[in-house]
Amino acid sequence: MKPDVGELRKKYIENPPEGMTSKDIRRMSEDELLDMDYFLNEDDLFADEAGIEGFYIF
Repeated sequence: MKPDVGELRKKYIENPPEGMTSKDIRRMSEDELLDMDYFLNEDDLFADEAGIEGFYIF
C-alpha cells in the first residue's frame, strides 16, 4: 500500500526533520520522500509486536 505522497510532503514541509528545511523536502523525489518517511518511522512498524509472547526459534 503506497501512502499519499502529497500528504507526506505537506507533513514534512510543515515540520521538516532535524537537519532539513522545507525547501529540501520540496526538491525530493517521491521515492526519496517515501524512503525518508520509512527511515524515520521504521521503529513504529514493529511496535505492536513488542512483548508478544509466543514460540521463538533462536
